[in-house]
Amino acid sequence: MTESYLSLNSMENILREAGAQRVSREAKEELRTYLQDHAVSIGKVALTYTEHAGRKTVKAEDIESSINVDE
Repeated sequence: MTESYLSLNSMENILREAGAQRVSREAKEELRTYLQDHAVSIGKVALTYTEHAGRKTVKAEDIESSINVDE
């Protein structure tokens, strides 16, 4: 992963919401890497749906379909 779009603070907030009291930097970095890689994968599938529909704009329905395929 070259550039990160997700902050470590956001990763900590997610883990705290899950019940963690303390979160290491390495845990936050690992979660960030996983989530960003997964999001890019979903985005690529969504773009396929978008192009197939003859559109240039990715819509929520493309993301929803991509998530269902990715599961």
